[in-house]
Amino acid sequence: MTRDQLEHAIRAACDVVGDAELWVFGSQSILAQYPDASEALRMSVEVDVDPKNRPELVDRIDGALGEGSRFHQTHGFYVHGVSVETATLPRGWKGRTKVVQNANTQGNSGLCPEAHDLAASKLAAWRDKDREFVRLLLRDRLISPNRLVRLINLLPVPDPQRAMLIQWVDGTAKELALGRVKPRLQ
Repeated sequence: MTRDQLEHAIRAACDVVGDAELWVFGSQSILAQYPDASEALRMSVEVDVDPKNRPELVDRIDGALGEGSRFHQTHGFYVHGVSVETATLPRGWKGRTKVVQNANTQGNSGLCPEAHDLAASKLAAWRDKDREFVRLLLRDRLISPNRLVRLINLLPVPDPQRAMLIQWVDGTAKELALGRVKPRLQ
């Protein structure tokens, strides 16, 4: 996916639900902060969104723009309407969002988690593809391991899970020669 495609997805989803603001989350929200992210980080053809002011209309997005839709067939990517509440994000993430808003979005706004918030959320999900995504963010030095650990400490997860996530970041940082992390367990 490209930044232009993300902007197109924001515009189209806002049109479908009649809302000028969307929460955009999932891996492709990285394009808000890093529009030229490596191809390995942009492999997904899906954008996850939730209408900020009209969340009750989230299901309309899948019907119009979702996987297998005419939109998907025409443009090669699709928009998945899903509640932002399904993501596990660090406390305060909404205050750190990166906004995608320009002529290509027709003035509509896509509110995307900052890269470290996104990475912490991906680690909380603990899927292979999510860990690989975070590893690539670290490898490309788009995120700092120590800042990531600070935000992992703000995740609403049990302490044993938090410790496991921090241990993974520490091990991955060492593997990538980024140095040791400061755990800062709560």
